[in-house]
Amino acid sequence: MAFEYPDNLKYLDSHEYVKLEGEIATIGISEFAVDQLGDIVFLELPDVGDAVDKGENFGSIESVKAVEDLKSPVNGTVIERNDGMIEAPEQIADDPYGEGWLLKVRVNELEDLDDVMSAQEYQALVEGE
Repeated sequence: MAFEYPDNLKYLDSHEYVKLEGEIATIGISEFAVDQLGDIVFLELPDVGDAVDKGENFGSIESVKAVEDLKSPVNGTVIERNDGMIEAPEQIADDPYGEGWLLKVRVNELEDLDDVMSAQEYQALVEGE
């Protein structure tokens, strides 16, 4: 299967993506991660107002195959979470880069994103696995 790696996103090696618009980061999981997980059955996310820390777990995603931690690419405060995906986590697979986003975070330091991967770097990592 050929996966999409949108160029306007940055990626972590743990398969989260981040899209930065001003100081707001939209965080989700890549199409590759969705494929590897299989049928997603449960999603746990922090509440609005909670702090997230770069490199630390902010929640978990569970499929019929595995439970995976979700890692934050930034330090910041949750300003919105996608409750629709909590209620129907299987829908993340339908549009992981659009309607399937997980969190919106107000970023404390834009420099947090200096060490995330470009789409090309992430694609090379995934295809090397």
